[in-house]
Amino acid sequence: MTNNKISLVELIQIFAEYRNNIIVNIKHLQEHYQRTGIKRVKGVRNENGELLQPWLRTEYIDNAEYVEMGQFQFNRNTATINMLIKRKVKLAKFEDQTPTIEVAGLLVNDLNTFNNYTIVSDGKINVKSLQVKISSKKAFNLLKEKGILNAEEFNFRAEHTIYLDNLPLVAANSRYSSIDGLFNELAEIKVLTSIICAHLKKESDVFIEAQLDEFKKHYLSKNIYINFPTTNEYTDIHEALVNGTLDSRLSYKIDIGTQDILNLSKLHSANKFLDRMYRFYDKGTGEIIIKPSLAIAFNQNLAVRHRFLSSRTKITKVDELMKPIFDDFLGLEQNGIVVGILKKVGADSLAQLLQEKQAGKQISKEEMVAALTMANKKLEQYAENIYQEKISPLVFYIGSTGLLPDQMEAKAMTAKEVGAKYPNLQFSKNEQEGTFFAVGDSIISIYAKTEYYSKKVAILNHS
Repeated sequence: MTNNKISLVELIQIFAEYRNNIIVNIKHLQEHYQRTGIKRVKGVRNENGELLQPWLRTEYIDNAEYVEMGQFQFNRNTATINMLIKRKVKLAKFEDQTPTIEVAGLLVNDLNTFNNYTIVSDGKINVKSLQVKISSKKAFNLLKEKGILNAEEFNFRAEHTIYLDNLPLVAANSRYSSIDGLFNELAEIKVLTSIICAHLKKESDVFIEAQLDEFKKHYLSKNIYINFPTTNEYTDIHEALVNGTLDSRLSYKIDIGTQDILNLSKLHSANKFLDRMYRFYDKGTGEIIIKPSLAIAFNQNLAVRHRFLSSRTKITKVDELMKPIFDDFLGLEQNGIVVGILKKVGADSLAQLLQEKQAGKQISKEEMVAALTMANKKLEQYAENIYQEKISPLVFYIGSTGLLPDQMEAKAMTAKEVGAKYPNLQFSKNEQEGTFFAVGDSIISIYAKTEYYSKKVAILNHS
């Protein structure tokens, strides 16, 4: 092995490039894995605290020793890297294991479940090593050249142990691009995504309502993902901490924001903002709809107007960011902001439909649902690309080193100091104890939050 080791981030970039040529010993990974969150068990608890099991269960189709290497994802606001492994499962009755083959006219004997393994947790190695087999000589040679493998000759049958805990997490000379402007871009996308998701809550561009009901009964989402109800394995958190089932640790959150809005969590959900600033009413009677939601926006008999605000209502910078997007989407003001966002992410079909709707054309519900569904995917992918390429690597660097990159020079400030300088900022209880840096037009905030995790060795299953 060479002394000039590559960083773990660089190794993961190689894994990502050659993931189709590397398989992982899943049994070894499971046996040595320490979960980083609270173990959830399938089912719901009754009023006596008893666990009621779902009437269906999943069974692995492969039950193999090796699985394809998963996809790696950097967490958006902690120094955490996860590996998401996809495996094939089938549904079967819990009582007698009778397989469920078809639901609502769809074959469901070949479903996916996703197991999320945390490789690095809050800047600390959580998986010390991976046992792998490599089918590409090119990948083998590259890993050998980087000092990761000590085998002499390529052998596709050989199992290699790749040690992760002896690598530096990041390269000493890491460089990162400017984050100026990224918050506003992400905020606009988040607001628009929230509006679209609220419209689509009970809608599908593929299945009718009766099919969605069948999916729900069989613990399937409208996207045919397995969605069992889950609950904590313990019933009393204090008891679990005392008896050692749970432990706690400090997790350091790193967020980006602006001099007006500290981070994206300050934005309201679409329905909350709708209730704050707008009113749905019946076109015929003028009757106001109490507790409105965007899910009823498809009703042709309804119209929307601005809410009459009392003098006590304080308009915040969050309101100022969200209102033009809502006004445009709801057709109250044609400012072009929504169409601009949609065209930027490639969601041209929804942009076209909204322009036609504002021009007075009647759009069918089916056509609108299909366009909203496609736009939602495009918006989420665009935002994910920004995180994975520009924000998450920077967050990982800060969280794993405790430092800003060399090219980002800024003085550390307390919440009191940054709040005095930028009075529009609002702080949660945890954020009030944080450290803040003004970098260009952006604010980087670092604050601690207590997280709990189950101590026993087990798989972290998000199926």
